Amino acid sequence: MNLRRLKYFVKIVDIGSLTQAAEVLHIAQPALSQQLITLEDEFQQQLLVRTKRGVTATEAGATLYRHAQLILRQYEQAQADVKSAGQTLSGQVSVGLAPGTGASALSLPLLRTVRARHPNILLYINENFGTTLSELIMNGRMDMAVLYGDKSVHGLSFQLLMNEEMFLVAPRSMGITQDQIPVSGLRDVPLLLPRPYNYLRKYVDEGFARVQMIPNVVAEIESASTLSAAVGAGIGATILPESTARVVAAAGDIVQSRIVSPVIKIPLSVCLSDHLPLSEPAAAVKDILLELAGDLALGVRVEPGGDA
Repeated sequence: MNLRRLKYFVKIVDIGSLTQAAEVLHIAQPALSQQLITLEDEFQQQLLVRTKRGVTATEAGATLYRHAQLILRQYEQAQADVKSAGQTLSGQVSVGLAPGTGASALSLPLLRTVRARHPNILLYINENFGTTLSELIMNGRMDMAVLYGDKSVHGLSFQLLMNEEMFLVAPRSMGITQDQIPVSGLRDVPLLLPRPYNYLRKYVDEGFARVQMIPNVVAEIESASTLSAAVGAGIGATILPESTARVVAAAGDIVQSRIVSPVIKIPLSVCLSDHLPLSEPAAAVKDILLELAGDLALGVRVEPGGDA
């Protein structure tokens, strides 16, 4: 097996057509078909099936596709690391930041600091839901992500950045004025929360369960902008980690109260692949991310260049 043959196979699966893949790869279709036959002989498995819509991967083909992506990415990473050895760090690094989390406060400091310290690193930032980001990391299509959670699963590892306390964020019209509010005091408060599979919702539900209560959820919202607008419009209150609560409260006539009895905390972590090593540029970006997260936990504002 050679890398070129794997690249051909991945491109065929991505496009779903031998003819179109041959055009993109600038190779004659019979030659591409022969490369596929050779690959199937090597694995002694049928890797693709022809349909009216083109070609699709068999179960064996889908397995090879996942491994091929990882192999090709590792090879590209090795090339980049060897080429840049002893030189200024350069290359592409992808970082996911889950929206509506404390990770959002890291985006601009991260861009500024990476730009100041490693101007030849091309930083790609993707703000998406945590489940989507973790899948991209597992598939080797993203280097790292900052999201809520700390329990390692197969294919992923989590490095804890901080534990954030949860706050009630409510429109002032609700008349909630205390700086702290017990969970029992939220019994009749209409809440706007994410769906139950969301990490934030899981920690909220666990906090309520500790006092044998169920949150009074009147709507489930995943969009950070819609959630802020709904709270500002007086439709309901929400529960957010401290860093995000401060941002939402500052955007309108909104108050925030620390939740106590019990205090609800949620872990914010760097999510990484548990089997793919980071490139040198990615490792440098990770170090900056850990540094900035430490400053965020201490409430220190980070200026361009990374000097607190």
